[in-house]
Amino acid sequence: MQIYKVLSLLLEYPDQELLDNLPEIRALTDRSADLDTAEKVALRKLYEYLSGKPLIDLQSDYVKTFDFTPEHSLHLTHHMFDDDSDRNRGPALIDLGEMFKEYGVKTVTNELPDYLPLILEFVAYLDENEATVFLSDAQKVLGILADNLAKADSPYAAPLSIVKSRATLTRLAA
Repeated sequence: MQIYKVLSLLLEYPDQELLDNLPEIRALTDRSADLDTAEKVALRKLYEYLSGKPLIDLQSDYVKTFDFTPEHSLHLTHHMFDDDSDRNRGPALIDLGEMFKEYGVKTVTNELPDYLPLILEFVAYLDENEATVFLSDAQKVLGILADNLAKADSPYAAPLSIVKSRATLTRLAA
C-alpha cells in the first residue's frame, strides 16, 4: 500500500532528495483515496513545516525530536521494554528480522528491524488486511509514540497518528 511508503519517507531523516520530491509526494497524498480529509489536512501541516525551513534546521529538529528524546524514539521495541539492554528486546528484534526474511524483504540499512520507517517500508508490500494485522501488534506502542509527539506539538505527530489509526483490528470489520 503506497501510503505506508509515503509515511516511511516522511519519518526518515530529512535530506535534499525528500525536499526535492516534496511537491510530488504532496500531490500523491492529496489524490490518495487511502487517506481521509483529516489525514490529508494533518499531512499538509507537515509538508508546510518541511518546505518552510532550511534543510540544516530540519535535520537539527529531527535529531532533537527522535534521537535526543527517548519518548519519541522511532525504534518501537524501545517503548516496549523498560531498558534497552532488556533481555527481551534482543529476541524481539531477531524475530522481526526473521519475519522480514520470510517475506523476502532484504533490508539495506544500518537500522534495527524495529525502526518505524523500515517497518512501514515492509508494511507497504502487504495487502491491506495483512498490514492492519501486522501493525495491530504494535498498536499500544504506536499510540504512546503518537501521543508523545502530539504533546510535544511535533509536526511528525501527523504521520504517527495515521499509522496508529490503521493499527486496529476494527478496521478489518469495516
